[in-house]
Amino acid sequence: MTDQPADGDGLNIPNRINALPVRRPGPIVAGVIVALLAAMLAQGVVTNERFEWPVVWKYLFNENVLEGIRYTLELTVIAMLVAIILAIVLAIMRKSINPVLRGVSWFFIWFFRGTPVYTQLIFWGLFPVLVPRLGLGIPFTSVEFWSIDSSDVITAFNAAWIGLALNEAAYLSEIVRAGLEAVDPGQAEAAKALGMKRSLIMRRIILPQAMRIIIPPTGNETIGMLKTTSLVTAVPFTLELQFATNAIANRIYKPVPLLLVACFWYLLITSILMVIQSRIEKHFGKGFDARPTGTRGKQPPLPGKTEGEPKDNVDKLNEATFNGLTA
Repeated sequence: MTDQPADGDGLNIPNRINALPVRRPGPIVAGVIVALLAAMLAQGVVTNERFEWPVVWKYLFNENVLEGIRYTLELTVIAMLVAIILAIVLAIMRKSINPVLRGVSWFFIWFFRGTPVYTQLIFWGLFPVLVPRLGLGIPFTSVEFWSIDSSDVITAFNAAWIGLALNEAAYLSEIVRAGLEAVDPGQAEAAKALGMKRSLIMRRIILPQAMRIIIPPTGNETIGMLKTTSLVTAVPFTLELQFATNAIANRIYKPVPLLLVACFWYLLITSILMVIQSRIEKHFGKGFDARPTGTRGKQPPLPGKTEGEPKDNVDKLNEATFNGLTA
């Protein structure tokens, strides 16, 4: 495979300078040092008998651990789905012309972003104590048409995903709002001029373009949600992965190997989620990928040029001149 000719190759340029690349030993030395440190760390972890790797392999596929993984994934999926729906509603409310909707949205975001998720989960665990019965009736009166015990509705599992979803919705709503505001407002104005309704504009024009900005941080929040499920012991909910491994560790008095088991499964699941996130980002980033510019960019030959001939681009030179004048 022959090298691509550089710009100006084949031209009779007097006193041409054949410059050599500058030697940069710094990155090479730094890479060697980092590689040695990483090898030393890996060797220490593998050969350290205190990690008790046989115990790790023994409990890696324990039925209680696998059951904990299932509940962790269920909490993550349900909480994120509810949070995304709430976040979209809250973001639209923040942009509403109705001051009541804007105020309610602002208060929700302020409260759930301003209090720790652990505290919120404790509150949801105590909800049946604070509100013994849930009912429907005429507001501000004692007339009640239907009621049920709160403990029958707000179970430990339901309290866990409700607490996680409400907290996450407050953060995701700001992400969604930033994505909506990044779309050129001229497109919404053009859609209004065509007679499209506000809801249709949001669904067909604004949201599809905003997804390119919303998806990356939402993927990060999903990965964070997976790890935040370890806090649902505050409810208390005692079937997720972290509590399952802690229970085994307390029974056999070996906390370190069971922590390694939990780390392995969290790393495996987050790695899968990262791959899925990259695929989704690529899908919604179609048409927005950065394209190389200038004489070395992937572009067809200029008029009168063939493949292999110099592609000196006058437009690129003019662009550089104009940039220099306007800097």
